[in-house]
Amino acid sequence: MAARLDRIDLKILRLLQNNGRLSNAELAETVAISPATCHRRTQRLFEDGFIATVRAMIAPKKLAKGTLVMVGVVLDRSTPESFATFEKAIAKLKFVLDCHLVAGDFDYFLKIRVGDMEDFNRIHGEQLIALPGVRQTRTFFVMKEVVDNAPLEF
Repeated sequence: MAARLDRIDLKILRLLQNNGRLSNAELAETVAISPATCHRRTQRLFEDGFIATVRAMIAPKKLAKGTLVMVGVVLDRSTPESFATFEKAIAKLKFVLDCHLVAGDFDYFLKIRVGDMEDFNRIHGEQLIALPGVRQTRTFFVMKEVVDNAPLEF
């Protein structure tokens, strides 16, 4: 699919990845094409799935969600059914920002934002360990966010 992208498409993707608020006119001027052509190309990038969505990056501390927690989860069984059941349940939890099936010591890694350690302790005790199939969790409180949600290099 990437072979269908020319240098202008790639430039549009890079620019929008760095600043999703660029207007079509600004984008067209920067890549040196007409606004109509730019609009058609951008729409095609959405339709073909190269751009999944556009959304604002909210400052977590401003909304009292400044504590980032990574949680490793081990399930009691490694079967397609237990994975599917867990994934269906975890997708309903709004405080979970990311959930990834991983290889290694854990089955899943979760990225969670909370207000503070007390907030996480409540969530952990009431919701995380009650998820179907959870045998063990291991919690990592992030002390410093060095790189977070960096732009994709291409």
